[in-house]
Amino acid sequence: MTRATAVRAVLAAAVLLVSVFITLTMSPRLGLDLQGGTRMVLQAEDSATVEANRETTDRTLEVLRQRIDSLGVAEPVLTRSGEDRIIVELPDVQDPRQAAAVIGRTAQLSFHAVQGATPPGTEPESKPESETGSGRLTLPDEQGTQLDLGPARLSGAGVKDATASFEAQQAAGWTVKLDFHKDAGKDWTRLTGEAACHPAGDERRRVAIVLDEKVISSPQVDPSVGCQAGLPSGGTQITGSFTAKEARDLALLIKGGALPVPVEIVEQRTVGPTLGAAAIDASAQAALIGAAATALFITFVYRLFGALAAVALAAYGVISYAALVGLGVTLTLPGLAGFVLAIGMAVDANVLVFERAREECQDRPTRSLRSALTTGFQKAFSAVADSNITTLLAAGLLFFLGSGPVKGFGVTLAIGVVASMFSALVIARALTEIAAGSRFVSDYRGVNGIARPGSVRTWLTRKDPQLFRKPVRWLVVSAALVAVAVAGIVVRGIDLGVEFTGGRLVEYSTSRPVDVETARSTLADAGFGDAEVTTAGDGDISVRTGKLDNDGEHALREALATEGGETTKVRDELIGPSLGDELRRNALIALGVAVFVQLAYLAMRFRWTFAVASVVGMVHDVVIVVGAFAWLGRPVDGIFLAALLTVIGYSVNDSVVVFDRVRELWAGNRKTPLATIARRAVLQTVPRTVNTGMGALFILVALAVLGGDSLADFALALLIGIVVGTWSSVFTAVPGALVLERRTGAPPPVPGKASRRARAPRRDPLDNGARV
Repeated sequence: MTRATAVRAVLAAAVLLVSVFITLTMSPRLGLDLQGGTRMVLQAEDSATVEANRETTDRTLEVLRQRIDSLGVAEPVLTRSGEDRIIVELPDVQDPRQAAAVIGRTAQLSFHAVQGATPPGTEPESKPESETGSGRLTLPDEQGTQLDLGPARLSGAGVKDATASFEAQQAAGWTVKLDFHKDAGKDWTRLTGEAACHPAGDERRRVAIVLDEKVISSPQVDPSVGCQAGLPSGGTQITGSFTAKEARDLALLIKGGALPVPVEIVEQRTVGPTLGAAAIDASAQAALIGAAATALFITFVYRLFGALAAVALAAYGVISYAALVGLGVTLTLPGLAGFVLAIGMAVDANVLVFERAREECQDRPTRSLRSALTTGFQKAFSAVADSNITTLLAAGLLFFLGSGPVKGFGVTLAIGVVASMFSALVIARALTEIAAGSRFVSDYRGVNGIARPGSVRTWLTRKDPQLFRKPVRWLVVSAALVAVAVAGIVVRGIDLGVEFTGGRLVEYSTSRPVDVETARSTLADAGFGDAEVTTAGDGDISVRTGKLDNDGEHALREALATEGGETTKVRDELIGPSLGDELRRNALIALGVAVFVQLAYLAMRFRWTFAVASVVGMVHDVVIVVGAFAWLGRPVDGIFLAALLTVIGYSVNDSVVVFDRVRELWAGNRKTPLATIARRAVLQTVPRTVNTGMGALFILVALAVLGGDSLADFALALLIGIVVGTWSSVFTAVPGALVLERRTGAPPPVPGKASRRARAPRRDPLDNGARV
């Protein structure tokens, strides 16, 4: 064992030990879509400027924090998003009506002197503006009497505490007791003292308590209180025939304080705990089955070294999971899917290395296995680095341009990429180098898995297909596929999800089966004729409407219960129209930025013709995936956007591997025609493309079959994307580059750092003994 191998082995063991310790001692932080609960996005609006500044939003956040703490919700999460938005996460809260009623109210509390009153049913006497006074209000009290109120004499900021209590002895029922701060208590004494100067029974002896411009109580000052004496400054009671819930909510609002500005609920998502548990179970099954299938496949293809790569793959799973837990990353449903997907993609680096090592063994049959393996790692590093960087770019775009759970997917994908690099370049390399040092493994070529060419490579060597004699033909085929996809977008249209259009999507589970037509008729009779009713997984009913508040959703559920019996809300998504427009705009920006960033990176690493051709192939893949969803009538939402950006990363990943080989071969022999070089590069990288694609397909098929409704569309988009991405990297990007090079007539690349190792001539196993 060399010193470098020993260092890798020690490093791998240390990281694994830490990862196992974290896995056994720490629990993951689950998002609301996995543990159940309600997530709200509130937008603060300043009535004067329409835009809430950062300071106002921070004050609003603190008031909301006090209110939610008083609600008794376990481990609520409140964070500011941008300049004027606040994200509120309430675990285990399934009915958001109460939370929305408390959170969304401005709760401006004030105390007023009553200047006069008009009985119910009569018009209040109009007075000249000079007599009404500044700040005067005319509001109905709890009996409907119109009260003429003077300016506010005391605000809710003077209240130190507020509690709800039941006064059985005084027959007052539920009341709210207020305790004042010292200076506010003095103002209260003066206010009640002035009111006490009017005769008993006079309306002007009343004090009005106003909450959000609504009189909630207007008691008369007790006749025992003398003029200017006033009530004690310690506190008072608010009465008003409250129920227990109303009294507690009122006390909560007053104690929490007034919001500096009104807030609007622009997004609200509720997920039932059963849906989250089912998603976790389904993802765990998909991960186990998909990972097992992937491990068996690479073991079958690469024998002993494949089995060692499977061990490294298991280590990758432990390391990436420990990183998610240790960094406190909130694991969401898309993030969980990204974690499972990354398992399938983690074998890519190993496949690249093993295929390069196979080539080295074919070039020099007498070369030692260890030397071939080392050269394989060295020559594959450039492609491994470039392909993983492009995936990291996609993950970064998901994080910075996505919203909500999509951000979690970006974080999970980025951690998965870094962990897979460590797994392949440290753990798998240490294991395979130790094994390569064994005489038994080195002598028996059928055991190690890389000393003999694989079946795909052998078939390609025998057939030697001439792929790019007329590259325009392949471009015509790709253009035809894009035309079919565009036709689907034009004819069928894109079914934008609620996330991009605004509205409400609710999914219910009923105790008795209800067919769609019955549910649609029942809801129409209840006044929800515009609701779109469809079936969801396991016989659930999905209802999509336009504008629908929480009370309307409750009424909709009650109507559905008349046919379905006990009706449980499984999922609830409410998106405001302004947020829907913003998310739709951000989605287009994300796609545009993705194209530009990938183009810039590829242009820096490769020739501009290669970069443009790769981006053309990437756009080809995006259009086809969107068109396929249009033809299938599947919704396009935030989860689809996450899948689409992942497809972009995968597509560029494939193109990078091919063009990296083109660059290496062309720089090694600049006199060979580019079409010949491209053919050799493609044929040499086909085994890697097939084997890596199979690893990802195992995982995605498992997700599509076992993941349920919530993950099926995600897996379907990636399945389509991987297939068309594999096609485009070979039959769109490469022919496109050939056409561009032919038109520009640019000279071949000069050997440099990226291709220094390619200058030594060696035999190309796919070119019948020709020297390159």
